[in-house]
Amino acid sequence: MRIGLLFNGQGSQKAGMGQNLYDQSPVFAQYIDQASTILGYDLVQVFNDDSKISQTKWAQPAIVAFDSALAATLKDAGVANVVAALGLSLGEYPALVANGMLTFDQAIALVKDRGAYMQEVGDKNPGKMVAVLDDNQDMIVATIEKMQREELAVYAANFNTFSQLVIGGEALAVDQAVQVLTIDGVKKIVPLPVSGAFHTPLLKEAANKMADRLSAESIGAGDYPVYSNTTKKVFTADTLKHTLEKQIVSPTYFADCLKNMVDEQKVDTLIEIGPGVTLSKFARKIVSKEITRYSVTDWATFEKVVAQLKEEG
Repeated sequence: MRIGLLFNGQGSQKAGMGQNLYDQSPVFAQYIDQASTILGYDLVQVFNDDSKISQTKWAQPAIVAFDSALAATLKDAGVANVVAALGLSLGEYPALVANGMLTFDQAIALVKDRGAYMQEVGDKNPGKMVAVLDDNQDMIVATIEKMQREELAVYAANFNTFSQLVIGGEALAVDQAVQVLTIDGVKKIVPLPVSGAFHTPLLKEAANKMADRLSAESIGAGDYPVYSNTTKKVFTADTLKHTLEKQIVSPTYFADCLKNMVDEQKVDTLIEIGPGVTLSKFARKIVSKEITRYSVTDWATFEKVVAQLKEEG
């Protein structure tokens, strides 16, 4: 068995997440308590606060702590044979904790500031994001680039699958893009519940602050490859800081990254880690259906997946 880990990013969070893991797993609880000490507030309370968990500055540390704690809990339960990892956007931080390039304490402190920077910039420059479901992504990108030449602030933001592309930017520009794409024949466009245009140049101020914040950080060697959404390549100690800075304003290429990880590392089993199951759904559309897929979101799925993995040897 050759396992690839998939880590949830922002948008996967929901009120009540992590509570049964915290109650049932001493390892998970230890990590969450440690994160609470670093953050200076009770993370379990944030997990259960519907208002806070939906805001960037609270959600980002909560997701990274949840994902990292759950990965550590799986490792403690004997889940081995991990050969690579991939996170969606923010999910790269717990992936880098899992492979040892970042420490848990380091990642929590970093995303506390990252979330605050992005919340502040998003509040000042509110944006809009929509998911465009169509397999003609070249046409969508060409339309967006044409609008950019007309000085409209709309951008390709997330290449989630080969038939789902999220676009973002200033609200009026995104609305205009939706009109044009609908005329061009796109049948399904879904607005996303976010306040900022993540992974677009609208977040440049947050990226600049993150560059300063990362500058003095030390980086570990890493036990196995983690693939970057930004570059589609494996993080290295030399590229990590610059890549995490650029990540904030650059498109994510989850589909390409997942395909590269599976092909290059000969992954035959994927385990999604986090409060949501979206990445497993993406994976079904990206890689061979022969790849085994698991999602671990709570205590029940944790017990089930650990038992299944032990059965398979």
